[in-house]
Amino acid sequence: MEVPTEHLHESIQEGAEKRNERWILLVAMSTALLAVFAALASLLAGYHANEALVKQVQASDQWAYYQAKGIKSAVLESKLELLWALDKERNPKDEEKVTEYKNQQKEIEAEAREREKSSAEHLAVHNVLARGVTLFQIAIAIAAISVITRRKWLWVGSLILGLSGLFFLVQGLL
Repeated sequence: MEVPTEHLHESIQEGAEKRNERWILLVAMSTALLAVFAALASLLAGYHANEALVKQVQASDQWAYYQAKGIKSAVLESKLELLWALDKERNPKDEEKVTEYKNQQKEIEAEAREREKSSAEHLAVHNVLARGVTLFQIAIAIAAISVITRRKWLWVGSLILGLSGLFFLVQGLL
């Protein structure tokens, strides 16, 4: 997620210099600050989205490994049943291996579930930060509109939206 705010900030700065209105300079400074927060929130949101994806892939790998152990166990169990049906001697090591595979499956399952949980946590943080990015972008746009229309109340509204975005940024950091 990239925040295209550089052009808006430059336009606000130019407008403030032409009109020599103090509040417009404050709009320009607050917009620059909002852009910094938007960039930070965007960077963190991207990081958490990537981590969620990596953890989900790792969980999928674990589940494939779990299935492989299950298949090995099933093949050995079939072999043991066939030997039993033919009244042939069964190798005790095969029975131990079946038990080992089943125990390994329990460990693998726990690891897969942990990685799925981690993926979900990263995705939740990403969603919170993405809300912040959205609010920062809207705040910056409204600040630009406030300069163009010379409406100070729009700037105040943009500051309120910016504070809301800051709330989501802090929430995402915690």
